[in-house]
Amino acid sequence: MLQIQKDISLKPYNSFGIDVKAKHFAEIFNEEDLTALFKNELAKTEDLLVIGGGSNVLFTKDFNGLVIKISIKGISSQVDGEKVLVRAGAGEVWNDFVTYCVEHGFAGVENLSLIPGTVGASPIQNIGAYGVELKDVFESCTAFEIKTGELKTFTYADCSFGYRESAFKGELKGQYIITSVAFGLKTNAAINTSYGAIEAELEKRGIEAPSIADVSAAVAHIRVSKLPDPSTIGNAGSFFKNPVIEKHEFADVVSKHPDVVHYPTADGKVKLAAGWLIEQCGWKGKVVGHTGTWKNQALVLVNHGGATGMEVFQFSAQIIDSVQSTFGVTLEREVNIL
Repeated sequence: MLQIQKDISLKPYNSFGIDVKAKHFAEIFNEEDLTALFKNELAKTEDLLVIGGGSNVLFTKDFNGLVIKISIKGISSQVDGEKVLVRAGAGEVWNDFVTYCVEHGFAGVENLSLIPGTVGASPIQNIGAYGVELKDVFESCTAFEIKTGELKTFTYADCSFGYRESAFKGELKGQYIITSVAFGLKTNAAINTSYGAIEAELEKRGIEAPSIADVSAAVAHIRVSKLPDPSTIGNAGSFFKNPVIEKHEFADVVSKHPDVVHYPTADGKVKLAAGWLIEQCGWKGKVVGHTGTWKNQALVLVNHGGATGMEVFQFSAQIIDSVQSTFGVTLEREVNIL
């Protein structure tokens, strides 16, 4: 039965471990809970914040409204020849979903192993790693329309996917709550090992013909070696987006910094490695007060214990200024600031 709680600490519900309070809090376990919630006057009058794993948010103050925690579970699959349609509840932990797919031999998401967060957030953010983005495997999603209380299905074409962007962060922001996501995967694996350190890790393991389980294990190993565990040190994974710039802008950067780490994009632009830019500016492993960057990955900001959200935010602003001054490139925060 739906419960609306008052003055709840959000520390357990955000991976940065920032200790702020929500004026009201409701946990949603099924679509019926959403219907009941939006019949309540609180949901109609208060500011709303929808969270999944809380892994892409930085709280800088208490939330004076209603926080809606999506905990809708369940994974099902339909196999049709080499094609597989896998549907997962929005509250499923993303890596649990990836593990399910790998164990069943469903290829397509193995490169996205160990990304923090939940399934429901994946299309909003168009999550990506190691040469694969959510949009590459997205089939559709079901979402609750706040205004009408009706469920609507969104296809790929409806979602306006971009780099870490979607319609749910743009023109549809605040209008829908995703309840489930359907993915188009394959039983005939198309292995992608070309990005980052995957090939080197597989070579170290003596694997010449990798399975999707091998790729998943390699990606997980790389991520664990670079990234801190949110259960032991507060963080939200990559804090900044990798900047995408025009070719003429890149020509200027590379003329001054020939060893800049970069990747071509499908639309003719150039993606720079934000972590490399930050590291070159001397921020890797730096500690300022209770916050800092992770010792193994400059792209990750951490809470060493007791940091406030504003402290982390101000630290990130120093990094942005530093990269802009050194490279003429403006970093954009990937994490939502509240």
